[in-house]
Amino acid sequence: MLTARALLVGLAVAASGLPANAEETRPNIVFIFTDDHAAHAMSCYGSKINTTPNLDRIANEGMLFTNCFCTNSICGPSRAVIQTGKHSHLNGFLHNGNRFDGSQQTFPKLLQKVGYQTAVVGKWHLATAPQGYDYSEVLKGQGPYYNPPMLLNGNPKPVQHTGYTTDIITDLALDWLKEKRDADKPFMLMFQHKAPHRNWQPGPKHLHMYDDVEIPEPDNLFDDWSGRGSAAQTQDMTISKTMTRYDLKLDPPRGLTKEQLEVWNEAYGPKNKAFEEAKLTGKDLVRWKYQRYIKDYLRCVASVDDNVGRVLDYLDEAGLAENTVVIYSSDQGFYLGDHGWFDKRFMYEESYRMPLMVRWPGKVKPKTVNHNLVSNLDYAETFLDIAGAEIPSDMQGKSLASLMQASPSAAEDLTPPPKTIGFNKSLTNCTQPDFRDALYYHYYEFNGERRTAHMVRRHCGVRTDRYKLIHFYNLDEWELYDLEKDPREMRSRYDDPDYADVVKKLKTRLAELQKEYKVPDDTGSVPADAPSLHLKPGQRKAKPKPAKKAA
Repeated sequence: MLTARALLVGLAVAASGLPANAEETRPNIVFIFTDDHAAHAMSCYGSKINTTPNLDRIANEGMLFTNCFCTNSICGPSRAVIQTGKHSHLNGFLHNGNRFDGSQQTFPKLLQKVGYQTAVVGKWHLATAPQGYDYSEVLKGQGPYYNPPMLLNGNPKPVQHTGYTTDIITDLALDWLKEKRDADKPFMLMFQHKAPHRNWQPGPKHLHMYDDVEIPEPDNLFDDWSGRGSAAQTQDMTISKTMTRYDLKLDPPRGLTKEQLEVWNEAYGPKNKAFEEAKLTGKDLVRWKYQRYIKDYLRCVASVDDNVGRVLDYLDEAGLAENTVVIYSSDQGFYLGDHGWFDKRFMYEESYRMPLMVRWPGKVKPKTVNHNLVSNLDYAETFLDIAGAEIPSDMQGKSLASLMQASPSAAEDLTPPPKTIGFNKSLTNCTQPDFRDALYYHYYEFNGERRTAHMVRRHCGVRTDRYKLIHFYNLDEWELYDLEKDPREMRSRYDDPDYADVVKKLKTRLAELQKEYKVPDDTGSVPADAPSLHLKPGQRKAKPKPAKKAA
């Protein structure tokens, strides 16, 4: 006689149109997601400044995507797009500070309907409790790097953990895999790290990593942005001026235990003393700030890599690896001193590009690479396709499952890798023709009535395999980049007569994409020259004085 659970699962499988033996064949999904991990800080993507052996395992045992991009380069919106398969203007989460409407259609809810058990652990950052998950344990807001309070299954009273957050998130993910899931059902586990988000606090194991190493500087660390418009020139995200004492570890983090603080001060005390005695100024000071920043960032990445290795090892040991799709990505890219910046938001390549690797034994050939234009808009559809679930017609992306399983022979004469990516050249090209010719981008967060984080102006744009057109619509400014000739995007060609036809075609394509994605005509504009642009970093608009009462 069938148990109630088995009957329910059977009904779900039947309703989904899956074959009767689907419970035995449907793959598990492990989606590993980090925050602000730039592709050019991974050795499989050709990093010149660090190695990531465990992340490289995913790429070498599966497929690496070189042209994966986000729809809106900021934490919360990227997560909302992945949950829904819809652009920000449709899922309602345009910028950090919004609250995600968890009642809407999301891919984990759809997976549950076809018999998957779902779990999310780590950073959530959508302001409302996760819905569509059988188990959730997530950070409050951004969450700290040490000793995180976490919200279990939507309970507003947090569970207090002690230790390094990257390790704790992995511990919880492994505990769910080992002890809490139903071994008779396929599963989808999202475990999402805070790292390497600002302010890049390394774990105890990596506090001395790179101490005796000089990290190579990007060739445009001292970029003056003269080849771009006013948006690049009025941002507030420079290594030279924007970083705080906490960013630079001149002051220790708050919230450490006594023992943690002792270990921290032992690591940073001598380094800080040497810095103070050097009395650096000018470019020498910027170079010191870059070294401090990039080493801390890479130390956080090293911890992520170690913990990814723990999960991969467990999947092997438990006999789960052969029927588990492992996907690694991050919510967007990040500036690693490129253009003199840190942070993200702009549509320029370093923050626009996302890492994406997929290991799917028996389906994805090892050591393969794909150069098609893909996006986080495609993730929800891909998860559903992998699970054999129906993809709703109102989702706006495309499943990548067919690209993952593509034959190398179909890609021999297609576009070579972009110059900005120096990945392992031994990978076999599995790019497919006619998948997508352009991507749409839209960043919304700038507020003209007060200072906004990093002061990046609102903009939208279109990217093809060679060109990128960006419209800073409230400034009435356009920028065009030829990524083949100028992969570092040092000079806009928008006003160059030689590119007039390119501009015309891209404006038409941009309008077509906005219509296709149902972008409203009112983009939420703000004054073209907001008063806050005239304030110094950290200064807020003064409140108007109350009018004097009449005598």
